[in-house]
Amino acid sequence: MNDFRAQDYLNAETIQLLGLYVLSIVAFILILIAGWYAASWARNAIRGQLDRPTIDSTLTKFAGNFAFYAILLLAIFAGLETVGVETASFVAVLAAAGFAVGLALQGTLANFAAGIMLLIFRPFKIGDYVEIADEKGFVRDISLLFTRITTRGNRLIIVPNDDIFGSTIENIFAKDPIRVDCDVGTDYPADIDATREVLLEAARSVEDRVEDRGVQAALKGLGDSSIAWQVRVWATPDDYFRLRQELARQVKYKLDEAEIGIPYPQMDVHLDELNGEPEAE
Repeated sequence: MNDFRAQDYLNAETIQLLGLYVLSIVAFILILIAGWYAASWARNAIRGQLDRPTIDSTLTKFAGNFAFYAILLLAIFAGLETVGVETASFVAVLAAAGFAVGLALQGTLANFAAGIMLLIFRPFKIGDYVEIADEKGFVRDISLLFTRITTRGNRLIIVPNDDIFGSTIENIFAKDPIRVDCDVGTDYPADIDATREVLLEAARSVEDRVEDRGVQAALKGLGDSSIAWQVRVWATPDDYFRLRQELARQVKYKLDEAEIGIPYPQMDVHLDELNGEPEAE
């Protein structure tokens, strides 16, 4: 009789434990499902809020995915706690692994952080003509790790984002219109006022320039062998390179018509007598 009671007690305890385990597993599954839906909702909400022309799509996707996986990871940890698994050791292992990975990928993480800053502050956008990290070209792609630019010679250059964010960025096409400059030197015997009029006429002869910005012929200084000028017109980004060549062409033609020379750099050498006698060669 006692043996039957002990057996019944063990069976009841086993059934109770199985019931608890089943409930724990069901709770674990429900927590994962709830976490999945919560993570999906958060990702879609963030992408919806950040889906604007002023915010880069790469940053929008990254922010949404980061929120998704962060919430899903928290749900997994919560589910493991429900089934009685101690997660403190997992957290410690993940922290140690993250530290080791961070040390191994310092350069990559620096590029990643710089890419985030570039996408947030947007010093340039795709299609701009820029000079960054001693490279000049058109921006073709901005990713979280590097930026691709294409030179005017159709060479593809991939620049790490950390090199870009830590250096001076010149966005040549950031504003519309853009000033087009042509530096030129003229002969010293030429009259300054007459030369200015010739250069202004050359600037006015450039077609498709932005006329409401006017033209300029600025006297920059007196060089070693010529008078330094800078002729200026304004152009839209699409016409910038073409008008820069046309301006130089018009300056050369107008100076030739006015018979004003563009001197080469030159140096006068004087031979003095040595002790009253010509120096022997």
